[in-house]
Amino acid sequence: MNTSAQGKPLVKLSNQTLQELPDTIVRPSYDRARLKPGIVHVGLGNFHRAHQAWYLHRLMQTGASLDWAIIGAGVRATDAVMREKLLAQDCLTTLAELDPGGISVEITGAMIDFLPVEEGNGALIRCIADPSIRIVSLTVTEGGYFVSAETGGLDLAHPDIQHDIANPDAPCTVFGAIVAGLRVRWTTGVGPFTVQSCDNLKGNGDITRTAVVTLARQTDPDLADWIDAKGAFPNSMVDCIVPATGPAEIALARKFGIDDAAPVTHENFRQWVIEDDFCAGRPDWDRVGATFTPDVHTYEAMKIRILNAGHQVLANAGELLSVETIAGCMADRDIAAFFAKVQNTEIAPLVGGTPEMTALEYVALITSRFSNPEIHDTTRRVAFDGLSRHRGFVVPIIQDALADGRPVDGLALVEALWARMCAGVRENGSVIEANDPEWPALAAAAEIAREKPEAWLAQRHIYGDLGQDERFSQAFVRAFRMIWSEGTRTAIRRYTG
Repeated sequence: MNTSAQGKPLVKLSNQTLQELPDTIVRPSYDRARLKPGIVHVGLGNFHRAHQAWYLHRLMQTGASLDWAIIGAGVRATDAVMREKLLAQDCLTTLAELDPGGISVEITGAMIDFLPVEEGNGALIRCIADPSIRIVSLTVTEGGYFVSAETGGLDLAHPDIQHDIANPDAPCTVFGAIVAGLRVRWTTGVGPFTVQSCDNLKGNGDITRTAVVTLARQTDPDLADWIDAKGAFPNSMVDCIVPATGPAEIALARKFGIDDAAPVTHENFRQWVIEDDFCAGRPDWDRVGATFTPDVHTYEAMKIRILNAGHQVLANAGELLSVETIAGCMADRDIAAFFAKVQNTEIAPLVGGTPEMTALEYVALITSRFSNPEIHDTTRRVAFDGLSRHRGFVVPIIQDALADGRPVDGLALVEALWARMCAGVRENGSVIEANDPEWPALAAAAEIAREKPEAWLAQRHIYGDLGQDERFSQAFVRAFRMIWSEGTRTAIRRYTG
């Protein structure tokens, strides 16, 4: 018999075993049998379960929004693994809040089903065509929106988008499935659903609208006009640090007596700022801490530039120096000093405040959050998909700094560290395994850059015209050469003075 750290039998998580859990563990107080679906969430990973699903769970704990339960969905073959794990435990999730003052655990139950992951996405299309579904939400990562580096719109040349144009009734992307589901609703006289992005993109709702409407227009302009006029795509800002789940997280759940195949750990902070633009109703998430405001972009800009770009300041340096976690980077004197100087002198001056705090106050908050030793957020996870993250989070700051005549030496060093990391070898000689959908191309560019650093900046799909800016180019070349010749620490110390 499996037992917890206290020697008591483990409770296999399910509807039937909720009452067997220790009294210290918060669990759903609502009758899950009464829940009815209202939301389909695509890309159901850890972040969604610690964030949007948690807000809905907390609202359900008050007895409200029981007709807004979540049905999970995925469009990648790997999503089938998560589906199997969650269905085996009735779609319940163990959430462990990692507060430095103590760990608390709760079970959330706002999700009630997970659709089959199948070629052509038939199950997903049928589900979102049902009138009971009023929101389709997304966490498909920053790189999952098929944004063209040249136009900023939908990349119509991408093979997956080309597939969906040729096969509108059997698409392979989430946007193709959304268009197909909306087509059914349009032809049957059912109103559209809201498409709600929960990814870290500036103007995520606007980007999502562009993707859906543009794709629809390729096969049916009238449908595209209907979606554009009647649909809703609210912008939002989401924030909570949620590490990946591995053996340590599963062991933590077991320590509390819970046998959960996919528990989630998260920091003791959440924020969700949402534009109140929903075409078919919404849960009252503001009753449990979310903020509805027409000024999402102010919050969004501060978070994306200070937190998301800040993650990239840390992660590549940490990978090169074999520092495994973000908290470990903040405990490293050199990396922490690098982070502080870049944030305070090069990023924060380009960020406006919110009604709650100034940019520098937000830097202090992020510094504290990143330093939480209980959060084992790996540098590898944070560095993943660097192309999308540097292009989306760091490059716009550099562009604005140059336009404003502000210093960019630290930001150039951030990019040089990324380029050096893409060479695939840490400073101790260990191999950095492929960590980007475009890793082969990035690794090839990094190898060429060893002899000709300017070649890295010649990647126009990342940097645009920045390679021609003399101030930035010279700063990048200096930093890159120093990293290779004298090492990451020397380059950082030279910058921090």
